[in-house]
Amino acid sequence: MNAPVLPSDALQRVAAEAVRRSHAAEPPTGRKLPLRVGSRASPLALVQTRNFLTRLTRFCPVLRDMGAFQEYQISTEGDRNQVQRLAEIGGKGLFAKEIHEALAAGRIDFAVHSLKDLETNLPPGLVLACTLKREDARDALILRDRTVKIDPERPYDCLPEGALIGCASVRRQAQMLHVRPDLRFGLLRGNVQTRLDKLRAGACDATLLALAGLRRLGMEDRVDVVFEPHQMLPASGQGIVGVTVRESDLELRELLSAIEDPEARAVSTAERALLAELDGSCRTPIGGYARIEKGVLKLTGMIASEDGTFLLQRHIEGAPLEAARMGTELADELRRDTPSNIFEDMRRP
Repeated sequence: MNAPVLPSDALQRVAAEAVRRSHAAEPPTGRKLPLRVGSRASPLALVQTRNFLTRLTRFCPVLRDMGAFQEYQISTEGDRNQVQRLAEIGGKGLFAKEIHEALAAGRIDFAVHSLKDLETNLPPGLVLACTLKREDARDALILRDRTVKIDPERPYDCLPEGALIGCASVRRQAQMLHVRPDLRFGLLRGNVQTRLDKLRAGACDATLLALAGLRRLGMEDRVDVVFEPHQMLPASGQGIVGVTVRESDLELRELLSAIEDPEARAVSTAERALLAELDGSCRTPIGGYARIEKGVLKLTGMIASEDGTFLLQRHIEGAPLEAARMGTELADELRRDTPSNIFEDMRRP
């Protein structure tokens, strides 16, 4: 369960401003309300944003009742272009580019993101101010034919020879091909419901989605196979929601600190440091997954060739406060033990 939100000074000030605003004949002085929360317009992004606002206002209903926050939907290039791989049109930053432009320009006050879709190097003047408690980080396989028998110990066996997998992730593709080189892959992008509709219509035999998103949308019953991390290593940041703000906005950074999840911060720091050091992009088959067990941070990293013929995993353990160093150190080890041609292939236009 989530820990109770404590009323930080910043939250108290926003609540007080909301009360003044509700009683004032003229607009009150101080920070202008409502505070604008930027989000992609996809159903999952909106659910995540609304869950974030619920979390933020839980301790003080006046923040909700007085309309202290306003949802602000923004269309991104990553959502609009559904016919090309992200690597071909600019990478995962395309899910945040327009949102961060609005944030930098002051049109919104903070922005809510799926952390796995957020670039490792944020634009100048913006910071990751808050990470929320991680949902299940594992990947899920969804089958068109739901009558096949599934062995949890050998989940790939449920796919017929030469099955066509609808997928936009080279990380998922590489790991599947490493186990099942007979599989075929076709590009399948779009929001969760769009992908499921295309699967049902026969566009492919199976597709993969983050279990976290399906659970947040109340669609977990559509899952046929959940891959354990040793069967498919998740993407860095998968299952974590992150909130960005302007670096100079100290009051909002203080406000968001009230709902920061320390474990999510530690594991995401390790995973994002790993990704950044390996120069990870949407064309790079890289996985990173960290968890904390009995006070010890355990990080697993993976790098592979896109065709799955090469796949390397390494592991490191240490103190959560050393998360950034651990991510960098593990990335260095992976790079050292990976053939140079793998990185050359990743940098091809």
